[in-house]
Amino acid sequence: MRAWFIFGMLMAAPVFAQTAEEEAGDVSEVEKDARGPLRERIRPVSGQLFKQDGRFELSPGVGLSVRDAFFNKYVLGGLVAYHFTEGLGLALRGGYALSSISGATQVCEAKGCQRPAREKLEKVGAYGNIRVMGDLELQWAPIYGKISLSAEAFLPFKLYGFIGPGIVMYGPAGNLKTSLGGTAGIGFRFVATRFMAVRMEFRDFVYQEKSETNERSIRNQLMFDLGISFFFPTGFDS
Repeated sequence: MRAWFIFGMLMAAPVFAQTAEEEAGDVSEVEKDARGPLRERIRPVSGQLFKQDGRFELSPGVGLSVRDAFFNKYVLGGLVAYHFTEGLGLALRGGYALSSISGATQVCEAKGCQRPAREKLEKVGAYGNIRVMGDLELQWAPIYGKISLSAEAFLPFKLYGFIGPGIVMYGPAGNLKTSLGGTAGIGFRFVATRFMAVRMEFRDFVYQEKSETNERSIRNQLMFDLGISFFFPTGFDS
């Protein structure tokens, strides 16, 4: 009888030891993941969703001027870029500007204040009547991250900065003037697919403008740009 009791204790010892380890929290993390409810919900990630290295970028878009004194600008254009590495690229940007009279501009007479006609502003040489904008930019993208949309969905993005020389044409349609300047700003690319992203930028275009009386003034044109970027080739090695 005693022998049977000792034999039974020896057989139960491994089961007891395993239960004690689980209660003490000694089960490995790998075993927990394999047994847990998340094993079917979260799949292992392999490869990289998006790369810029060695790819061309074609990005049509629109721009909107910010804090205009006389003319609101709506720029139709885009950029073409080549990315030498994952973080370094060179872009050529251009756009044609449509404009309207800013709501901040008022002409006050005896009858009251009202928005002036375009002809009056152009006749006195009001600043900011931009027609064409273009620049060459050096881009640097040091940050790659993800925005959590839900427990299982993420939106990858790249944060980048850019700087470079530029050119602007301004003035009435029949008397355009050209000025050199420069631009700088920051931007985001929100990745939609392996070859497409949404581009959002905030930039400052600095240039010198000459009035009808030959007075020169340094102008800062703040812009907000929104575009869709297509990357070529469309595929890449993960």
